[in-house]
Amino acid sequence: MSPNIGGSLMSHLPRRTVLLSLPALSGCAAIGALTPSDALPTYDLSPVPGRTGARRPRVLAVPRPDAPAAIATDRILVKPDPLTVAYLPDARWSDDVPALVQSLTIRSIAATGRVGHVGAADSGPIPDVALLLRIDAFQAEPTPEIAAVPIRIALAVTLIRDRDQRLLASRDFTGEAIAASDAARDIVPAFQQALDPILPALADWTAGRV
Repeated sequence: MSPNIGGSLMSHLPRRTVLLSLPALSGCAAIGALTPSDALPTYDLSPVPGRTGARRPRVLAVPRPDAPAAIATDRILVKPDPLTVAYLPDARWSDDVPALVQSLTIRSIAATGRVGHVGAADSGPIPDVALLLRIDAFQAEPTPEIAAVPIRIALAVTLIRDRDQRLLASRDFTGEAIAASDAARDIVPAFQQALDPILPALADWTAGRV
């Protein structure tokens, strides 16, 4: 793949990736039918723990995050403009993005040692608090004018007390990075760089409020 985003990824989108306008997007099943991803090279991301500290005997549940259909897939989302949805043609994530973000969040918080139990909402003991996540952005945003590719991640986070559903706190977390080219070998590490400040900040913010 050429490092020129205008001349490579953009020119290949109609032939090699799913290219859909947002009104035409009917959901993940349609995406999977049009672009089989099981044979693509697979990439993972790593948790980043926050500060360690004294453990509190609290149970935190992290349900599967909400996300738009364009994000809720195992494909690496590319948005060259606000109305265009495409995917990196030669790569996929190890799981769909909501499951991947859920796992990264759980592991980053658990690694602080500050919460008695952290897990998915469908397993483990009855939670004291639930951490609700909404993924607003998890994408590459190339432009034809430059070879480098901006990466943007945005999460909206809410803490809810389980016994009465009381809102405890909410916050937005964002991260950005620049990939040197549109190749997967550069795009994937840039996603990790964008996550590196988000995950420990999210872990510390959560552990301090549970």
